[in-house]
Amino acid sequence: MALLAQYVVGGLAVGSLYALVALGIVLLYRTSRVLNFAHGDLATFGTFLAFAMLTAARWPFSVSATLSLLLTAVLGAAFFFFIIRPAKESSLLGKIVITLGLALVLQGATTALWGTDTKIFPFPLSETKVYRLSGIVISQLSVGSFAVGLVLMAGLYGLVQHTRLGLAMRAVSQDTVAAQVLGIPVKRIFALTWGLASALGAASGILLAPVTLLDPYMMLDPFLKGFAAAVLGGIDSMPGAAVGGLVLGVVESVFAGYISVRFKTTLSFLIIIAVLVIRPEGLLGQEYKRRV
Repeated sequence: MALLAQYVVGGLAVGSLYALVALGIVLLYRTSRVLNFAHGDLATFGTFLAFAMLTAARWPFSVSATLSLLLTAVLGAAFFFFIIRPAKESSLLGKIVITLGLALVLQGATTALWGTDTKIFPFPLSETKVYRLSGIVISQLSVGSFAVGLVLMAGLYGLVQHTRLGLAMRAVSQDTVAAQVLGIPVKRIFALTWGLASALGAASGILLAPVTLLDPYMMLDPFLKGFAAAVLGGIDSMPGAAVGGLVLGVVESVFAGYISVRFKTTLSFLIIIAVLVIRPEGLLGQEYKRRV
């Protein structure tokens, strides 16, 4: 039981970061019905911005992280204003291709600016300092990442459910035309949503960088896991994305501990297939019904 508890605790720490990635994906899909395949590359670029501020400018971690989140949010909002909005008449597939194009541009920019060598990300919490509780060993970094992940998830939920901005975001996601008629600045809400989702991705990248190390493709695997978590919880459900990320982290950790580490990534895709076959709307998603 102690070993199982160890795997569950470790899975929750990683799952909270998957949940942040999934929340960014779901947030954009709920509002604009766009699956942003550049989400991971935006997160990577934001993480490298924080790395540059920490190492080249030698700014404090809190300042570097905050500024990188803001700059990543501005980049995401600018992408909506200058690329997605002019292409609003494009099909869903066309918009997905546009986001894939952005992903390639960001990969190229990251490689050109910082190279392809793996880098160590300076982080105030230690992976080697550990805490012991009833036979469970957990690192200081895991505790901090889990705590920050929960705070960000709770903050996003509070923003969406209990503020005027969140009410406007929910109105736009339900009916764009009606929201515009009621005087809601729809374009600004879209831009804010893109910016917020991009900042969430950058936050997950900063928290993952000390563990995975820093390179231009560091967010590829976490993005796929975040997408799997979003499908598992419900692609239109924010609570579902959070639950999906935590569940996926735990299942993945237990699977790696008892069965095989090599097929841990494959498990995410098997979960996507199983969910789409058995419950297409996800664990907490609502079944979509269309009147004809």
